[in-house]
Amino acid sequence: MTGSGKGSGMGSSRRLGAQRGISLIGLLFWAIAIGFLAYVAIRVLPTLNEYFTIQRAVDKIAASNPTTVGEIRQQFDKQKDIEYSISSISGKDLDITKENDKIVIRFAYNKELELIAPVYLLIKYEGRSR
Repeated sequence: MTGSGKGSGMGSSRRLGAQRGISLIGLLFWAIAIGFLAYVAIRVLPTLNEYFTIQRAVDKIAASNPTTVGEIRQQFDKQKDIEYSISSISGKDLDITKENDKIVIRFAYNKELELIAPVYLLIKYEGRSR
């Protein structure tokens, strides 16, 4: 029985040496990385909301079959007054063209977010009516 006791003792020490896990430094690194990504996501989400709001407004205006460029810009400015989340562009920033007897409204703008001074994130948004 003493022979079997020695063998199991050696096997258990071998298993202890092969244990795997995350160290405190590794855990801290991942916590910081995930925290930073969450911070960036929280800062970017409102700009995405604004982009989708602008896209919906442009699609709605194009579907209403407006007749003049001035009317399109006026409708967008009214929509901007209704939607509190639109602040990056106005009606005068829209590029309005006609393709195959269909009005196409394009827009483009940049959004600059301060992450940690002096580091900024520049996001370029652009879209067009469907």
